[in-house]
Amino acid sequence: MRWDVIVAGAGAAGLLAAIRAAERGRRSLLLEKNRKPGAKILMSGGTRCNITHNTDARGIVAAYGHQGRFLHSALAALSPADVVALFEAEGVATKVEDTGKIFPASDRATDVLAALLRRLDRSGCELRLGEPLVEFSKTNNAFQLVTPDSEYEATAVIITTGGQSYPGCGTTGDAYRWLAELGHTIVPPRPALTPITTNATWVTSLKGVTIPDVLLRVVVGERASIPGGTPQAKKKKTLDERRGSFLFTHFGLSGPVALDVSRTITGHPAPMSLDLECDFLPARSAGEIEADLASEAASDGKRQLLGMLSRFVPRRLAEALLDKAGVSVELKAAELSKRLRRQLVDAIKRTRIPISGTRGFKKAEVTAGGVTLREVDSSTMESKLVTNLFLAGEVLDLDGPIGGYNFQAAFSTAWLAGLNV
Repeated sequence: MRWDVIVAGAGAAGLLAAIRAAERGRRSLLLEKNRKPGAKILMSGGTRCNITHNTDARGIVAAYGHQGRFLHSALAALSPADVVALFEAEGVATKVEDTGKIFPASDRATDVLAALLRRLDRSGCELRLGEPLVEFSKTNNAFQLVTPDSEYEATAVIITTGGQSYPGCGTTGDAYRWLAELGHTIVPPRPALTPITTNATWVTSLKGVTIPDVLLRVVVGERASIPGGTPQAKKKKTLDERRGSFLFTHFGLSGPVALDVSRTITGHPAPMSLDLECDFLPARSAGEIEADLASEAASDGKRQLLGMLSRFVPRRLAEALLDKAGVSVELKAAELSKRLRRQLVDAIKRTRIPISGTRGFKKAEVTAGGVTLREVDSSTMESKLVTNLFLAGEVLDLDGPIGGYNFQAAFSTAWLAGLNV
């Protein structure tokens, strides 16, 4: 039996593309390799599902940098406000957190998936689970799709199989081979929004410590040491810079700001030549911190430096920073010389962490790379090389920062594909 539209992949993009196509009267089939749909939806945001960000289309475009221009038409078709309205119409109340992330008010990703499945059911689209594509081709004016159980024919196809992040969810990059065989260029996939690893034992010894506000830079340069052991760079080049919270772990660093800079690390030809430069008090200048230390020495000289520094950063990190600066934890404020004071400030504002790598695709929230955007019509999401072939979501070379931006791009590109298929 021939279908008007077959959508491959029942994740965030696939569900919405199938919904829109079926609601427009297209005889639609949604195929999913897993036994259940929406596996990554259920995992995302710590099982809370950060559906979008509290911004407008321009904010989403800006967050994507040079890739953002590709999203203009998709965001015009389905904006962040439209995404919120779509879920609220299905009974999923939402909330905006201080970071700008928008979550279901229930904090349950299951509510997000249930809403999409309700609307899919009403649309008339047929969902078939446990049917991975094993062959995909086009002859004459129709597509042939083969699964272990069946053979299908369709006038149009929307590929929404995702990238390679969290392969345990079934996102194993299957579509790259099919699309390359049809002539598409695949930008080499790499992990993005993945935790960062280091061999620095002082970092891993701090596992469990969270820093709410850190300015994190990815820098390349020749490492050197100054008296006291504070890492410095003779030549420093900043490749990326983000600000937010992070978490020390047994392997290195995680948390929003670490995940955000990870794509720069995975995209570098020699990641082990890179450092993370940490400013643990980005809201205060080096001069202000130095002046505070001098003032404390004058007003309360008998106070231990560790107690004083623990007012600004967690105590375990304060101990590590004193050690990095070559300052004894037993030292009193009045005993801090000008030289040691500057070394301590330098440790607070410019501590360097050598990078050994990342946790890779296994722990990556998204994939950087995929089908090059140059070969996709951004006004329709149709392939420029293969008529009636549409692409949406993470299969494209399109990855944004943490905060709901990637779900928004998946929803918007899928909606636009469903409108034009």
